Amino acid sequence: MKDAPTRRTMLHAASIVPFAAVRGSAANSAVSVGLIGCGTRGTFLGQTLVEHTQAQLTALCDLYPESIERAKQKIGRSKVATFQNMDKLLASPVDAVLIATPVFLHPRHFEAAVQARKHIYLEKPAAPDVEGCHKIERAAASVKDRELAFGFQRRYGSVYRAAHELLTAGKIGAIRMATARFIKSSERIELEAQPVPKSFDERVKGWGFWRELSGDLIVENNCHLIDVLNWFIGGRPESASGEGGRLIIKAGDNRDHGNVTFQYPGGVSAQLCGMTLAPSFHRDVREEFFGSAGVIETSENGWRRRLAAGDPFTQERSPRNISFDSIHAFVSRIESGRLENTIARGVESSLTSILGRLAMDLHRPVTWKEMLDRNGWPG
Repeated sequence: MKDAPTRRTMLHAASIVPFAAVRGSAANSAVSVGLIGCGTRGTFLGQTLVEHTQAQLTALCDLYPESIERAKQKIGRSKVATFQNMDKLLASPVDAVLIATPVFLHPRHFEAAVQARKHIYLEKPAAPDVEGCHKIERAAASVKDRELAFGFQRRYGSVYRAAHELLTAGKIGAIRMATARFIKSSERIELEAQPVPKSFDERVKGWGFWRELSGDLIVENNCHLIDVLNWFIGGRPESASGEGGRLIIKAGDNRDHGNVTFQYPGGVSAQLCGMTLAPSFHRDVREEFFGSAGVIETSENGWRRRLAAGDPFTQERSPRNISFDSIHAFVSRIESGRLENTIARGVESSLTSILGRLAMDLHRPVTWKEMLDRNGWPG
């Protein structure tokens, strides 16, 4: 495979292409889909696919038979092919795969699915580190005949799209500053310290507790909001600075709080507060964009805007779970043949999260270039 073009080139080339030599079902046939990873998130994606699209979930894959059985029951599909070996599922005649495996396995699983010529929906983030992000971007770089999508579902939620349309129409003027808040509680706070996982089985079962395997709180969790910041501001930041740590959590080595400021071109800054320290009854997850002529606030529950002094906020509730929109869009693009390859922008948002993590690690500002240079990313 040839080296990938630059990320900026790929981002602007993230494309819609004809349904020419696409491997898959005929236009009037249901898209067949295999689910790789039958944990909580994977099972939810499988349910969403079955209940909100015309696609057929025909195969389930997981290392553990008990996870497959739980998924079959929750999804309501008893007669599906089951696999404990991903390569065997990929060799089967499914048109597309949903990959919802532990984050540290994303690069290998994505590369294998690309080589098997499947349409791919990859859960976020791309990978827990720069090396893994690079592998995914390289694997996706030359693909033009298949749907390659990321699980950054806010990109497809109707409320987010309406807010972005208002922004691009210039209704709030130029963005001067943005904020993002991912504040919630965590059931993991009560867990005791655990030994570092050594075997593959231990790593798979405990991946969510360790930054090497999950990417840390900012990469595995806060990346949703970071993706929205990049989307609405119109690119990636040039640098980041921040601090974070572990106040209560004992298990693993992930942080339970962090505050990061991203500096974007043109002097625009965006501040992220992400934490799992809130009491169990409190959750605050949203983004705010402050322009020269107005304010937009977005969340998975809805959006609101204020465009003139003295006016109240105008508000619109989301009509459904935005993950439904994301999965429906994935299937619809395969069915219509209007395919997209959005991997470059998903990788960029994942790298933005890693940039924030590195700034907290080093306790000083870090540039985008320094992050890539430290990890040997080729120009």
